[in-house]
Amino acid sequence: MLQICLLGASLKIKDITHHRQRWSGAAVGGEAAQRRCVVRLDPESCGGTMLCESDARMALAEPVPTAYFNSDPQGNCEVSLDDVLLSSSARAVEAHSIETVEDTKVEGCQVETLGFKDPSPPASSVWTTRRDGEVKLRMDEQGIGSEPPKTVHELLQEAVSKYGDYYALASKKGGQWIKLTFKMYYDECWKAAKSFLKLGLERFHGVCILGFNSAEWFIADIGAILAGGVAAGIYTTNSPEACHYVAENCSANVLVVENHKQLQKILEIQHKLPHLKAIIQYGEELKEKRPNLYSWSEFMDLGKDVPDTQLREIIESQKPNQCCTLIYTSGTTGQPKGVMLSHDNLTWTALAAGRCIMLTDATEQQELLISYLPLSHIAAQMADIWLALTFGVQVFFAQPDALKGTLVDTLREVRPTAFLGVPRVWEKIEEKMKSIGAKSSAFRKKVASWAKGVGLQTNLKRMNGYSEVPVNFRIARHLVYKKVRKAIGLDRCTKCYTGAAPITRETLEFFLSLNIPLFELYGMSESSGPHTASLPHAFKLTSCGKEVAGCRTLIYKPDGEGNGEICFSGRHIFMGYLNMEEKTKEAIDEEGWLHSGDLGKQDKDGFLYITGRIKELIITAGGENIPPVPIEDAVKNAIPIISNAMLVGDKAKFLAMLLTLKCKVDAGTGEPGDDLTPEAIEYCQKLGSKATKVSEIISSKDKAIYAAIQKGILAVNEGAVSNAQKVQKWVLLEKDFSLAGGELGPTMKLKRPVVAQKYKDQIAQFYMDADTPTTTQNVHQQ
Repeated sequence: MLQICLLGASLKIKDITHHRQRWSGAAVGGEAAQRRCVVRLDPESCGGTMLCESDARMALAEPVPTAYFNSDPQGNCEVSLDDVLLSSSARAVEAHSIETVEDTKVEGCQVETLGFKDPSPPASSVWTTRRDGEVKLRMDEQGIGSEPPKTVHELLQEAVSKYGDYYALASKKGGQWIKLTFKMYYDECWKAAKSFLKLGLERFHGVCILGFNSAEWFIADIGAILAGGVAAGIYTTNSPEACHYVAENCSANVLVVENHKQLQKILEIQHKLPHLKAIIQYGEELKEKRPNLYSWSEFMDLGKDVPDTQLREIIESQKPNQCCTLIYTSGTTGQPKGVMLSHDNLTWTALAAGRCIMLTDATEQQELLISYLPLSHIAAQMADIWLALTFGVQVFFAQPDALKGTLVDTLREVRPTAFLGVPRVWEKIEEKMKSIGAKSSAFRKKVASWAKGVGLQTNLKRMNGYSEVPVNFRIARHLVYKKVRKAIGLDRCTKCYTGAAPITRETLEFFLSLNIPLFELYGMSESSGPHTASLPHAFKLTSCGKEVAGCRTLIYKPDGEGNGEICFSGRHIFMGYLNMEEKTKEAIDEEGWLHSGDLGKQDKDGFLYITGRIKELIITAGGENIPPVPIEDAVKNAIPIISNAMLVGDKAKFLAMLLTLKCKVDAGTGEPGDDLTPEAIEYCQKLGSKATKVSEIISSKDKAIYAAIQKGILAVNEGAVSNAQKVQKWVLLEKDFSLAGGELGPTMKLKRPVVAQKYKDQIAQFYMDADTPTTTQNVHQQ
């Protein structure tokens, strides 16, 4: 039986610019009344058969050419054209008129709207800043962008039906790997969701998770989404104040913490969180009893009396175009922004990205992955949770001290088939390998050097289309490459990825010379992770590849060389920043393009190259725009002892640079020390310096080291495109940049404003003299 109901709703139209309309839910006494046509199919009349897309179109009559269709296990059939935006070309984004819009609602599934009793108006914009808001989905007419949208629960159900008895999660406890199958994983998420309901989790309220990667992290995240909440990770390095900002911003009802140390941060700010109802600790036993504080096992038992029907009803009310996850940007300036990601953002992006990088489905051969990067960051969350669910990947959890040295042990033990590292991780592996190589015999050094030369040349030729494998490469593979891969646990790894921050050409070439090509990924939180990817058959050094199928790129206002702001469009684009309308409007333009803030260009083959960040551009007093990263990378390449380099000179007459030396890092605190690394000491010895500490070099203004740095800077200046791009002064800092010191973000990205503030006196000193240095010989050493 087909029931058609007409509903009336009042809306106010505001800010109509360039034919783009944003809607306010405020009623305006019958003005611009919008009629909504709800089509309900009586569940009993479905007879268990699925209505196909063409039937759906006929039932609702054109003009909208694409719809999605959901069928849930209870037999409710839902057809929604409402929340679909068609993209037929890269530039065209549909302009929404105030004509009749169709909407659907599942029988018996009422959506809570944070105290508003009226049903929310149909989604008419590609963005929203409300946590209960809905957006138009940017559907394509064909290809992967036309795939039917799905919720997180639907993705979970598919994973269970396809991979039920395959292992999903592996956690090392007491020296043994404890594993959960996909079926067990689903059951745990279901139990967690019921427990969240028991604790009083409200629709679209936050569940914040503060801790290292674990099965409990995943289960809390997915359980929160199933229960109708919004999952939000918090960086483990956050201060109590930074934790408070996130928890308050997302109106968190529940906080999940790893251990006593993280619990203390929350107890310190608990009194300032009016929505908080409970705290759960998962990584270790509770050291103290408090009201509304639960161990993981206590929490998981809480929901056993909650009826499944209660949870099912909430799950049925969820739509693919609603928010389910918040990723807080680690923002180098101002407060973090809550990036709202919808069910469709996560489920579609995982499918599109996984197909793009050719992840193998578990039914053919299961991929193995190590989870160690912060899950509060989109890169790890997309790879470890959503891609893994979509393709049946088995995820192994590293130890909490992975980035302090134990990651290589886990790599050797697990031998993953795919591995994602941020540049700093690859650099650390490179440094370790170089320091081991430095201790080898002269003969071994010679063989390694020969093999690396062969490896680099062969791989560069392969990159340019040559498929022949020379004999010397086969010999080098047998003698060197295979052994190197085995030593670092990458002998089964066919997909080594790098992303989340810029990587130097030197590091890319180092691994390429050992026949370990690193494939760059590029994207941002606001694009649900990946936008472009490099692939074994489509790979160019220093390019971050071509766009993922279904994603589109626009170079905005390109200059004469083709460099402009990189803009994205596609179903991976976020919903908006939570409660930040102005920031959202800055990010998503009138035509629906996401402005990345990155500068870049595409070559004739569609490969994307990042050339800088708009906000990082140094604009000199002479008006020249200078991207700092290429100059900083060139200096690090020219002077092997340099760890970090930061270019300064905004609004100034010339450029100058802050430099740090490679030093040992305290494994416990992550604090850089005074002792130089073995590689740095070897470099000093080659130059005739006996220095073993940073302080020795600086206090004595070590002639050999200072002369080498000066020589390196002059060499970089030789390659500068103009005098304005030459480094005129530099200073060595006593301490390297670090996460602990605040100069680096969670993905080891340089936080320029923090460094500029911290070393403002040294920077001011560069410009104390009124005279501008006029030649590269005038580089001023301090």
